[in-house]
Amino acid sequence: MHGLLTTLGRGFKKRIGWKRLGIAASLLIIAFAITTLVRTLKGVDGGVILIALTEIPPGHIALAALCVIGAFCTLTFYDFFALRTIGKKQVPYRIAALSSFTSYSIGHNIGATVFTGGAIRFRIYSDYGLNAIDVAKVCFLSGLTFWLGNTFVLGIGMTWHPWAASSMDQLPPALNRLIGFGGIAAIVAYLAWLTLGDNQRELGQNGWKVALPSARLTLLQIMIGVVDLGFCAMAMYLLMPAEPGIDFVSLAVVFILATLLGFASHAPGSIGVFDAAMLVALPQFGREQLVATLVVFRILYFLIPFGTAITIMGMRELWLNVVLPWQERRKLHEACPASTAVPRPVKSQKSQG
Repeated sequence: MHGLLTTLGRGFKKRIGWKRLGIAASLLIIAFAITTLVRTLKGVDGGVILIALTEIPPGHIALAALCVIGAFCTLTFYDFFALRTIGKKQVPYRIAALSSFTSYSIGHNIGATVFTGGAIRFRIYSDYGLNAIDVAKVCFLSGLTFWLGNTFVLGIGMTWHPWAASSMDQLPPALNRLIGFGGIAAIVAYLAWLTLGDNQRELGQNGWKVALPSARLTLLQIMIGVVDLGFCAMAMYLLMPAEPGIDFVSLAVVFILATLLGFASHAPGSIGVFDAAMLVALPQFGREQLVATLVVFRILYFLIPFGTAITIMGMRELWLNVVLPWQERRKLHEACPASTAVPRPVKSQKSQG
């Protein structure tokens, strides 16, 4: 039996591989989401959507914008925490904040976040002595922060309000509650595993190893993810229609599930996937009103940060590759005449005579 499983595993890696399977799963999720979105939006009145946009209180939009700012401020600690964990203390917080914000905003909107976000991180951190392996460790630990926070919040939410997830995953509330307990148990087991043994836990092999944070620091890591998700979910909650109403925990469960589905699809900005999931999971709301909420949320959480990140990175590249070299050439040009000036020969009295 063991030999059969080994043979099947080798055949899977040789002919299919996890990479191809992941791409196929992403395409399947995107196709299903677009089909669902088109079916859900069939017959939606664009005029009603415009009216619904004007009905969202400006104060709620302003508060949602503040929550988005709070989420991205919390996001900056993803990289800062990871850098301190791998011992790269020479990288200041402002650089970690720049890397976190730009890599997430640009990478998530373009798609294939692992590659685009990693490329942006390497472009920034290479100036501070980090190599590709160091950047890979930062990406891994930042992703771990994200998934730990999601698992913890989703576990609490599905245990407390299991029916909130039933509209999306179509599972009985009792089974969703069991899944929620499983998520919490996984977090507890992970923390317990970190406390066992004398040496610090490490993952990886063949020259690539990353030391995991201690159990105490992992609690801080989870808290970073929780605060980030809390700000995001609160932004969506503030933009939701007043009627028929929904409690924050139920919305947070739906929001996190839709977010994870969007991440799994690798679609640029989770476009179509996140929106379809929200529309399917919240059928009690009018479609036009919910679409208006999603439009405003996308502007606040996706478009504005994306434009800001592109502008920041463009100005940084302009400064590093155009302005600084020009200033150095100018200084060199100004210094060269003074240092290379040859004194004019003084005529002797004999020659003058």
